[in-house]
Amino acid sequence: MNTLGMIAIVIDEYDLAISHYVNDLGFTLIEDTALTADKRWVVIAPSSSGARILLAKASNEDQRAAIGNSTGGRVGFFLYTTNFLETYSSYKSKGIEFIEEPRSEAYGQVVVFKDAYGNKWDLIEQKQFRK
Repeated sequence: MNTLGMIAIVIDEYDLAISHYVNDLGFTLIEDTALTADKRWVVIAPSSSGARILLAKASNEDQRAAIGNSTGGRVGFFLYTTNFLETYSSYKSKGIEFIEEPRSEAYGQVVVFKDAYGNKWDLIEQKQFRK
């Protein structure tokens, strides 16, 4: 059996990225290990189980150009919640940018937001979790 363990998001600065994902989005910092003077292994996750995210600092112009646009402007990340209204309200209060109003779909409640780098995320509460 194969499992997706981690994806990478290209960022510009480790500490700012950690602050955004941990303090604004409520993710957990799993690991922050210095590899060289300029490179760290920084792993975060929305919860203690499931897929993780490697915060990868851009190291050249091509990588810097990809910050916030690794999926060509499409939604590339999907964050599931069991309490849509609470998460949505919390994110709004922290200044997270939503690019639409919440909507109901066949699969549940959803809204698109951007992280601090411009990456688009779907915030989703699947129907089986809706109250």
